[in-house]
Amino acid sequence: MSQMRDAMDLTLTLVGCDAETARLASDRAQAGLAACGLSVKSVSSLGAAAWDLTFAGGNIAELKATVASAVGDLPVDFALQPQAGRRKRLLLADMDSTIIACECLDELADFAGRKAEVAAITERAMRGELAFEGALRERVAMLAGLPEAELERAYAERVRLNPGARTLVSTLAASGAHCILVSGGFDFFTQRVAVQAGFHEDRANRFRVSDGRLTGEVAEPILGREAKLATLASEAERLGLDLSQTAAIGDGANDLAMIGAAGLGLAYRAKPVVSAQADAQIDHADLTAALYFMGFSEAEFVRD
Repeated sequence: MSQMRDAMDLTLTLVGCDAETARLASDRAQAGLAACGLSVKSVSSLGAAAWDLTFAGGNIAELKATVASAVGDLPVDFALQPQAGRRKRLLLADMDSTIIACECLDELADFAGRKAEVAAITERAMRGELAFEGALRERVAMLAGLPEAELERAYAERVRLNPGARTLVSTLAASGAHCILVSGGFDFFTQRVAVQAGFHEDRANRFRVSDGRLTGEVAEPILGREAKLATLASEAERLGLDLSQTAAIGDGANDLAMIGAAGLGLAYRAKPVVSAQADAQIDHADLTAALYFMGFSEAEFVRD
């Protein structure tokens, strides 16, 4: 691979769980790029465990493979993208197992004594082995008769933000970006998580309830994979943005369409089918890695 005079400037962002690992990854990446005839123009620290390397490069897919080989088994996350336009103005984020650490339906099923059955279906749907809409209906049917009060119990006892979630949303919002929590789960949870994490709005499905109990049905239409994509497109249009100015993050097959269409598609602790198609993966660091990928320094983070 040779460096071309008119090649665009690319930025490689490396994020580790600690400073020493991140610096070692930066050194290895620079050596790997040098072996391909690419000279790094600048190296800058975004934080204690995050580095930016800027260079003139060519094929991003080939270069990502080069970086992955150079970094090896170091526990670091990285993103390689054009230097221009890194900061995004619209974020769509999945909720379950992305912004929060659990799958809400699985936790509700625990209160109904059916967690193992529901969780098995959830796992297959997230891997893309089952159609989302059918899998959702099947799981919700298992909750028929569950008291509506158990929703509040599940939220209070089981729902926790993943590390870095509030900082991610708060920092983007402070920069002028619009942040939407979009979930194939349910609005009882998204409404509360959106407030907790600082999202501007949320989109999700609705349980049908009768006499204070879940009927086992989902209100139509179901928000699934295509609805997430449609939300990304319609909100970008409403805000006057090109899709290159957007970011999407998720972990399951239901997120693939929006991740593929966004300017920066991120896989967070994701299933293999999602990791394989995302622009970058966050497997080691917390959710603030997404901010580093967008060019924010740690000094710009908005923390409580």
